[in-house]
Amino acid sequence: MKQKTTILSILMLSLLSFAVKAQEKFEFKVSFTEPQAHYADVEMNIQGVKKSYIDLKMPVWQPGSYLIREFPKNVEFFKASVSGKEVPVQKINKNTWRIFTNNANSIQVSYKVYAFEISVRTSFVDESHAFLSPTGVFMYPDGYLNKPSTVKIKLPKIWSKVSTGLEKLNEPFTYRASDFDILFDSPIEIGNHDVFEFMASGVKHEVAMYGGGNYDPAILKKDMAKIVEYQTKIYGENPNKHYVFIVHNFENGRGGLEHLNSTTLGATRNGYNQPGIYNNFLRLVAHEYFHLWNVKRMRPVALGPFDYNNENYTTNLWISEGFTTYYSTKSMLKAGFSTQQNFLNTVGASIAGIENTIGAKQQSASSSSFDTWIIQYRPNENSTNNSVSYYSKGDVIGILMDLEIINATKGQKSLDDVMRAMYAKNMRENKGFTDAEFKKMVEDVSGKNFTEFWKKYVDGTDPIEYAKYLGYAGLKVENTGEMSTWLGATAKDNCGAVVISIVARGSAAWDGGLNVNDEVLSVDGNKPELNLESMMLKANKKPGDLVKFKVLRAGLEKEINLKLTQNRPLKLSITIDPNASAAQKAVLKKWTE
Repeated sequence: MKQKTTILSILMLSLLSFAVKAQEKFEFKVSFTEPQAHYADVEMNIQGVKKSYIDLKMPVWQPGSYLIREFPKNVEFFKASVSGKEVPVQKINKNTWRIFTNNANSIQVSYKVYAFEISVRTSFVDESHAFLSPTGVFMYPDGYLNKPSTVKIKLPKIWSKVSTGLEKLNEPFTYRASDFDILFDSPIEIGNHDVFEFMASGVKHEVAMYGGGNYDPAILKKDMAKIVEYQTKIYGENPNKHYVFIVHNFENGRGGLEHLNSTTLGATRNGYNQPGIYNNFLRLVAHEYFHLWNVKRMRPVALGPFDYNNENYTTNLWISEGFTTYYSTKSMLKAGFSTQQNFLNTVGASIAGIENTIGAKQQSASSSSFDTWIIQYRPNENSTNNSVSYYSKGDVIGILMDLEIINATKGQKSLDDVMRAMYAKNMRENKGFTDAEFKKMVEDVSGKNFTEFWKKYVDGTDPIEYAKYLGYAGLKVENTGEMSTWLGATAKDNCGAVVISIVARGSAAWDGGLNVNDEVLSVDGNKPELNLESMMLKANKKPGDLVKFKVLRAGLEKEINLKLTQNRPLKLSITIDPNASAAQKAVLKKWTE
């Protein structure tokens, strides 16, 4: 009898504990009392967390954009209350507010967020609309990241629409996130934006267009659907039921940021009827949509669960971003927006871009990925000399790897098979991949050892053997770049003054001591032009010629004599060999058709 009583007591305690936990609620209300002044007003109601104090934390970075952005700097007027009475709050570090609640069951928190930075990763509010990038708006109770929350948007009378990937609830403009990771990954567009929808691959897609523009919804629906359907075919499934494109149309908009079931894009308002600008927009759509699989689900092990307080280091962004860049180019071809020759031209430009980047000889793709937190989003005047973009280098690695796999399997498999298999593995195991696991999958699919490939192109800085890899597809490659006199200095206009902005390693300017921030007063006694290389060309300067620069440095005039050198940048012309073998033709067909 005693044993039964003990078991019953344990059961009752467990049920009581469950009931207490079930009462935990986290509710947000967002309103806009001063939109013209760029503020969002946030109220947070916390229930069921009975502790002597609660730590509320705001993320310091936005997943997908690898830089500590210090979002808490925009928080003002933070206060907390219990039963209408204000309680003490102590800020214990840059992104943590400690609320002393004395075991209260219900706590109300309020604060304002200043939002006046236009980008796809930061919040912006004015009288025309509000864009909420959640990591810079919402806070989470420390230790409760895995808990659900609700968000209610209180619209000013002048606004009527909300677009977000969050789950809609029955109450107007009220949404639910199953955990804080989902909340932080769901941007919110609020205002009077244009909204239209299309179906593709069995998924309803919503397009929220802010800022007007000369777009045609009918054309966009058709073209965006083609990209969705091609990319879904690669992976064999589309994991969403609802997907949202938030498009911000500006005079010259650009950039994009991926989310689990949405993306934010920057576009040029009146560029939709200009082929070049429109194709770039579709490439951006293709890039961000491909992230639906690559990064948001198939991800490096370091990128989830996220640490929102610190940097999250990985050496694999050349896969996450570089391969996505490559697949945006492939998507344009395979979805019918580019020709085979245009695709080859883009491939050639990508390879030449890496070979002509001085920093590509100093930094590997894996190092570039790891150091993104201090270099990629914070370039300085010397970055082109000591670093390479994992977007660009990863793009080229994707090209080479794809061709290597196709060639090794005699046209039967490609990089698509690797991406599909890695996606399935990560979804099945519910965890991210390591560099070793990705390499093993490449080797399993291709039947080929990739150790040397990794050594050269992933962890190394070897020159790209482009003729070899393109030769697999029966392609002839010619360097059409011309030898030219090289100064190696780039200038910018500073209120009419010509000021040095970049000095290339190994150039005449580098060796001769021309400095960034030097104001050029004259070149061989002549008034300087903004394009200094063009000045050398117009003056018929030759390698070995001396050029006299007069500059103003730190308020003092200085003369610098430079001895010009020469340079032949790589410029690739890629054509199909009419005498290609059957095997080569099979590789080209698999790659481009």
